[in-house]
Amino acid sequence: MPTTEPSIELKAALDAVNAAAEVIRGFYQRNVKIEVKADKTPVTEADVRSEEVIRELLTRRFPSYGFYGEETGKSDMGAESVWLVDPIDGTKSFVRECPFFSTQIALMRGGRFVLGVSCAPAYNELAWAERGGGAFLDGKRIQVSAVNKLDGAIVSTGNLKTLTRSDAWNRLGGLIQSTNRIRGYGDFVHYHLLARGALDVVIESDVNILDIAALTVIVEEAGGRFTDLAGGPVGLETTTVLATNGPLHAPVLDTLRFSR
Repeated sequence: MPTTEPSIELKAALDAVNAAAEVIRGFYQRNVKIEVKADKTPVTEADVRSEEVIRELLTRRFPSYGFYGEETGKSDMGAESVWLVDPIDGTKSFVRECPFFSTQIALMRGGRFVLGVSCAPAYNELAWAERGGGAFLDGKRIQVSAVNKLDGAIVSTGNLKTLTRSDAWNRLGGLIQSTNRIRGYGDFVHYHLLARGALDVVIESDVNILDIAALTVIVEEAGGRFTDLAGGPVGLETTTVLATNGPLHAPVLDTLRFSR
């Protein structure tokens, strides 16, 4: 457990993901009805009901905070503190009965992500972090690897559609040739692996901030770096990711030379 007392906000976020997990487990592998949203992504009753549980709990405990949810939308985004919630990140996995989906809760304060909780109810993993307090996975403190050369690195990729349309696509091929191993774990999985030192680099070119806000805090508090693919800071409009153990960040940026 953390060496310092968790904040009331972290306690609330952990309570919220645990409550959502109960809802989600009740729908998982139950042949749930799927609807398609305007952005052509799937949504199920599990997504909506789990976010409603999270929203009710967090807004009851912190009525002055804003809220940005994948399914229930935005409110009070001008507040000093705003919750960001994706109740089921990986709905496509959820509906195909693949366990690689998670609930993501982040807290943004003054434009900076300061708290992150990532709960994978079917995978039985729970990660969390607060700024300055370290990162934890299932109650144990975690940290990134010390690998400092590309030829020793394990790289994982997520959605790469936009990258395939850029000049960096061919350079990614060169990067892969120079590394130790390439896999595509995707979703929360590769960020948890990165934060606990089991791989070294994560590359994605098509994400929503709700997918990654919590994970930025977890990776950075584990000692890693988290930027967009051009090396810029992560914010509400971020759609690409380079997350690394730190020493490998500059070499990967230099190799890809991705431009927005």
